[in-house]
Amino acid sequence: MIGLVIAAIATFSLVQVRAALDRAEATPGPFIERGKAAPPIVGRTLDGETFDLAALRGTPVIVNFWGPSCIPCRDEFPLFKTKLTELGAANLAIVGVLMDDPVAPARDFVTEYGASWPTVEDGSGAIRAVYRVAARPQSYFIDREGVLRAIQVGQLTDAEFARQYALISGEAAPVVTATPGGFGSQKPFGSREVPPPP
Repeated sequence: MIGLVIAAIATFSLVQVRAALDRAEATPGPFIERGKAAPPIVGRTLDGETFDLAALRGTPVIVNFWGPSCIPCRDEFPLFKTKLTELGAANLAIVGVLMDDPVAPARDFVTEYGASWPTVEDGSGAIRAVYRVAARPQSYFIDREGVLRAIQVGQLTDAEFARQYALISGEAAPVVTATPGGFGSQKPFGSREVPPPP
């Protein structure tokens, strides 16, 4: 019986995320669009510093909407830490945007997990609205010129990271090979990747 209730809640949640994505895609206005300049992000970080996304021009950037109460967000942190170490600051910048959670637990989480990248507070939801965020985690891949190339809704896997990073870094995308269970890597249920324009 408990399993049935959990399945019903999960199904309801996925339906809500899908509906939010559909509404976001149908919403007219000056919002984010793949192949266009990413909207500005200007604000205060969790440690009180001033932040401006434009200062990262020239570096591939991932903007990640997250919160410490979001389990997939928490699970993504080690991947981000590893990639920053592997690629270095000249080849990757990550910017967190705190969504739906208070600042104090986010500060504690960032300290505990040793996140070296800034997280911008978005208490008003203004950044979330412009970026059309449907759910946490949601990541935006922005190239060196500040152009949005891809959007990932849901937790990133290593393979998805490599594929999306190739779009913003200019490196060749990894080769996907056939596997007995299907073609290439499997996405987590509920994940939605938005490819770049042709």
